[in-house]
Amino acid sequence: MISIRIQKITKRFGATVALSALDLEINPGELFFLLGPSGCGKTTLLRTVAGFHIPEEGRIFFEKEDVTRIAPHKRNTGMMFQSYALWPHMTVAENVAFGLEERRVSKAEVRRRVGETLESVRMAEFAGRRPGQLSGGQQQRVALARALVIRPSCLLLDEPLSNLDANLRLELRTEIRRVCKEFNLTAVYVTHDQQEALSISDRLGILESGSILQVGTPRDIYCRPSCRAVANCIGDTNFIEGRLLEAVQDRAAVQTPAGRFDGFLGNPRNQPVPGTAVTILVRPECWKLSLTAPAGGNSVRGRIGDAVYLGELAQYDFKAAGITLKIFELNPRFLGPVAQGELYATVEPEDVVVLTE
Repeated sequence: MISIRIQKITKRFGATVALSALDLEINPGELFFLLGPSGCGKTTLLRTVAGFHIPEEGRIFFEKEDVTRIAPHKRNTGMMFQSYALWPHMTVAENVAFGLEERRVSKAEVRRRVGETLESVRMAEFAGRRPGQLSGGQQQRVALARALVIRPSCLLLDEPLSNLDANLRLELRTEIRRVCKEFNLTAVYVTHDQQEALSISDRLGILESGSILQVGTPRDIYCRPSCRAVANCIGDTNFIEGRLLEAVQDRAAVQTPAGRFDGFLGNPRNQPVPGTAVTILVRPECWKLSLTAPAGGNSVRGRIGDAVYLGELAQYDFKAAGITLKIFELNPRFLGPVAQGELYATVEPEDVVVLTE
């Protein structure tokens, strides 16, 4: 496993700047996800790390080695694409062996490593079949084996599960994490799937317009987004506009049309002054509903409008102070007659993020 260090990378396609002076460090053995809207530069960054794109500016290091202008096949990276890219006329074993044969590995070693790798992805019994005889999930396991068999320094994955149905994606994403940890691989994974990123990544980076907005653990990114764009990229949320009353270190108090809210700054390095226009962020599942006014602050009075019952969860449109809040209630109680009158929605300060753009 290796570290990957990206320094001030800029990549242009004509007049379009795909990556803009981008800095990023990925730790050895880390499963690192790149997440962001279409066109944000995540696939361009992955392909630049792989060597398929050469940046106009900046450098890329694998450990201490500058690989910026080294050809892709000399970087010792394994890559998985959206399409399985398997040779249809070859068997599973022949597809997996292809990269080793190109490297002129001995036949005995090829057989041994192909067998071991197919065993690790649980495809050994299908070694003699052709891709057309496999399901989509099985084909993607073969593609993973082909990337692993060369013993890469790092594994690069470009939305590898996007062509699979929901159940297969759920199964294979845990398999990919298991295999990466079993092989002690540094892996960089591009996806649009928020659940995929939150559930199996060690850390993730949020991109927009060719720049990194925030890097952190899944919990960091979800619970403490540094800006509105990051919050929009992960999960549902409520935004309430307001004015800053005070900020001390990472804590802040905000006056909004719905009342005063105490919370925490999403970016503590940016210390706003009182009176600054700010936005508070509260995730829908963080609200707690009650029939009586709670003690303390961070509470708003209103009524439930539209409600969607999903069994273990209910989703409410909560009308309060001229705004509509999205509230999720686990094991729902506030449905039917009990929800006809006024209710109180309360949130803890730890779940209120104050954003300054």
